[in-house]
Amino acid sequence: MGDKMKFLENMFKQYRGLPKEMYILFIGRMVNSMGSFVFPLLALILTQKIGMSSGQAGGFATLLAVCQVPCLMLGGKLADTIGRRRVIILFQLLGAAAYISCGFMKPSIFMTYIIILASCFYAISQPAYDALNADLTTPENRQAAYSLLYMGFNLGFAIGPIIGGMLYKKFLTLVFIGDAVTTLISLCLFVIFIKETMIKKGEVNAQEEETLESHVEGSAIKVLLQRPILLIFSLIMLAYSFAYSQWGFALPIQMGTILGQDGARIYGLMGGLNGVVVIAFTPLLTSITQKLNPIKTMAIGGALYALSFGLFGFIKALPLFFFGVFLMTIGEILIAINNGAFVANHTPASHRGRISSILPIISGAGFAFGPMIMGNFMENHSIMSSWLVIASVAIIGTISMFGLEFADNKSKAVEEIN
Repeated sequence: MGDKMKFLENMFKQYRGLPKEMYILFIGRMVNSMGSFVFPLLALILTQKIGMSSGQAGGFATLLAVCQVPCLMLGGKLADTIGRRRVIILFQLLGAAAYISCGFMKPSIFMTYIIILASCFYAISQPAYDALNADLTTPENRQAAYSLLYMGFNLGFAIGPIIGGMLYKKFLTLVFIGDAVTTLISLCLFVIFIKETMIKKGEVNAQEEETLESHVEGSAIKVLLQRPILLIFSLIMLAYSFAYSQWGFALPIQMGTILGQDGARIYGLMGGLNGVVVIAFTPLLTSITQKLNPIKTMAIGGALYALSFGLFGFIKALPLFFFGVFLMTIGEILIAINNGAFVANHTPASHRGRISSILPIISGAGFAFGPMIMGNFMENHSIMSSWLVIASVAIIGTISMFGLEFADNKSKAVEEIN
């Protein structure tokens, strides 16, 4: 018993001593994701409530992502000029207001326009959140801090989709309003406890100036061209995001096809399992992989994506679907706890907002085009063929990530010699 307690204590020790703001953000993430009802059920809302085909729903998901591109760019620029705090408060409020209005509408095409508007408002605030997280952390505590935020999101997400799935059949209004209310509660915590973190022009953080995070002059494009590893990394993440997008698109449609209206409930339970696995395994995997090369860790995560998505194409028994979700979630954890920290460690502090807006546009293209491409593919091919395509994309990403690790190690060896 004593050994078990000591093991647990050591596993959670990595989360001690973080900036107090990170614990507030952790609670806020948990509350917000507890009301994450709309996005996990979006494919079902579009197909079953509004009446779109799977191809049309995929096209809408792509349109949603494309509309976010200029919003991310705007959000990144605003975060680096007027500050992280103002951007987050204003656009989170507007996003919540848009969802509340959806709660008083009948499912229709007009509702989809408001959903797009809400997603744009939330997208504008995202680079500010990413920059804020980087501002508050250092390379030494960043993996643990990002791991904590990721766990906070999934603590709430373990409950959110289950509640959303139960409300979906008869209380669609509460799906939208509940999502908005939890956003507002989270925002209240932010307003009360989080101050502006952006360093003013002319001020210098001595610790950052000695690393790749040192302030530089020039545009974000210039910075990326000087640091090609960030561009290559984001292209590999594009393949991962293409595959992972099908967890929120192809899988719920597959569940709806197999189980009809009950598909939403079962998919909600899968979302709950996803959250529970994250809660149970994130501290352990963070501790185990602390000394591993982050790129190698993310490559292993990609291999688990390929395995789980390939499995979905060949199975019919529900328990095996839950097993596939378990494997996918382990891969998701390995990627998530290293992704943000890797980017932050290679990004100048002066360009955090802008880089945090550009890279997700590149990597997020997988989310943008994945549903549209696979939605059209699914209309003309079997679900087995669809999942084989998805698994193949994940394999390409995995091989590329291992290649990036080799190139990065070689580059570091050359630098040490010089």
